[in-house]
Amino acid sequence: MHNLQSLNALGWQAFFQQQLLLEEWDQVLPARVMEQNKSEVKVATGSQDITLALNHKMPSIVVGDWILLDEQQHFFRLLERKTCFVRKAPGSKVKEQLISANVDTAFIVCSMNDDFNLNRLERFLSLVNEAGAEPVVILSKSDQASAPQEFMNAVHSIDPLLMVEAVNCLDPNNTQALSPWIKQGATIAVLGSSGVGKSTLINTLTGESLQSTNSIREDDSKGRHTTTRRSLITLQGGGLILDTPGMREIQLAHCQEGIATTFADIEAFSQQCRFGDCHHHGEPGCAIERAIASGELNIRRLENYQKLLKEEALNSANLAQRRADDKALGKFYKRTLAQATKLKGRS
Repeated sequence: MHNLQSLNALGWQAFFQQQLLLEEWDQVLPARVMEQNKSEVKVATGSQDITLALNHKMPSIVVGDWILLDEQQHFFRLLERKTCFVRKAPGSKVKEQLISANVDTAFIVCSMNDDFNLNRLERFLSLVNEAGAEPVVILSKSDQASAPQEFMNAVHSIDPLLMVEAVNCLDPNNTQALSPWIKQGATIAVLGSSGVGKSTLINTLTGESLQSTNSIREDDSKGRHTTTRRSLITLQGGGLILDTPGMREIQLAHCQEGIATTFADIEAFSQQCRFGDCHHHGEPGCAIERAIASGELNIRRLENYQKLLKEEALNSANLAQRRADDKALGKFYKRTLAQATKLKGRS
């Protein structure tokens, strides 16, 4: 018998319930992936915690996933994700990396110091918008900022409708401003570069020192990476919060919709250009150049938009080629094996 109240507290929703056949409900056990390591995941069913070993026959599983276990508590099926955060793997690796799944709201943490960067924020927003989660910008270190309103105005220059909160991550009373998003069963992902206060915020919200913290470097206001694994943490007041290892490198791939949503103003201006294939560089009747000249659009924002589009196109093309190469290699192995088996049968 399933305890729906306990499942709902873990983030179970009608979206997942609808993926089960009526006869399946009595034969399987829904479980939420709470922690992910290279060789195993820890899952919660609402009544018990189970460690599940990973193997090559299983699909890719990430923190936040909902899976079904059979009566022997073995992996049975991965449920379709409501939202999913994906990036190109860091470095020169040509592959995608899952970050988290089934997140309702993403807190994008930016510190109000010299490390504040609108280009980086737009990159995170593109990732969140592509995933399908609600973005909320958290401006941290409000106790150290001399002019927090200037930082808030800078964020709203990207999108006046963006939800923005300036908080002191060390003050539990101050972080009460985030309570509208931290509800029973809601899943929150905390994103941001190293040293912006993600771990401090999580420690304050949980009331425990669950994440280690380090001070930032004084020379450039940048932080040192402290979190080393992804895990979902249940909050006492309801909701779950997910910390992700500090990500200095977020390379976008298969993120066209996310970029379009983040730069909706530029997309709208481009629709007004005289030519459909306008490159916004000296062409007659270019609405974007007209918007820049009138002050309606910032040149920094346009350049970052174009940069992210080029990066996304290159990474997506490389990933597509990698999949094609892997498929061709798989066919070669099968053909070689079949020929070897055939020759062995003749001898």
